Parts: sequence; C-alpha cells; structure tokens
Amino acid sequence: MSLWAGRILSALPVLLFIFTGMFGLLKPDAAMQGAIHYGYPEGAMLRITIVEIACAIVYAIPRTSVLGAILMTGYLGGATATHVRVGEPFFLPLVVGVVVWAGLFLRDGRLRVLIPLRKSEGNLADPIKARSVRQRLGTA
Repeated sequence: MSLWAGRILSALPVLLFIFTGMFGLLKPDAAMQGAIHYGYPEGAMLRITIVEIACAIVYAIPRTSVLGAILMTGYLGGATATHVRVGEPFFLPLVVGVVVWAGLFLRDGRLRVLIPLRKSEGNLADPIKARSVRQRLGTA
C-alpha cells in the first residue's frame, strides 16, 4: 500500500518538473518573459530548464532517487528564494519539496529505516541493533 502511495506522490513532482521543463523548451519566449520577471539573465533559462528536467529524471530512477530528491530540494530552494526575492507567495515550492520527500519515504524502505517515524530501533551504538539495521539495509 505505501509503495503505491509513494509512487503516486513521487510522480506528482516528476510530472510538474517535466511539464514546466518542456514548457521552457517548447515556449521559450513565454518562459524568457518569466525569467526576466524574476530577474534572471536571458541566457540562463535554457540551463535552468535542463537542470530541472535532469533533476526529475534522476529522482524518477529508483537507484538514484535519493540523489534526485536532494537535487530537487536544492532546485526548489532556489525557487523559494526567487519567489521571496520578488515578493511573491513561496508556499508552492515548499509543498512540492514535502511531496518529493514524502513520496520517497513511502516508496523506499531504506529511507524509512534511516528516518523511523514510528517505533525507535533503539540505540544504534548497540552493536546488535546496528547489525540488525545494516542487515535490513543490505549493507551488512
């Protein structure tokens, strides 16, 4: 159940990033006006669009999803700073960031072991507990 919920939640930011990235590629004039509104130089839009699409792809691949979540968080941090700088509401990038990590948390058991929201695993300094956690992570 949580796997499918995580996949669905993870698909939302991926689709958002791909959609807005494709908008930047297919409608460069409109995207350029938006970039100028936010104070970015004209030549930066293509690079920003490529980074946006690359973050979504890295996040969508299960083996690289944690790196993708970190990259998407950085990208969304820049989006938040941009909105704050021009005096616009900045809650949307924050919400998308929460969805990125919630989706990954639900679909990746390794992350649930590292960030237990329910019962504590106990003291990981205890060698027996640490070995148990490493075995579940597959790093024993």
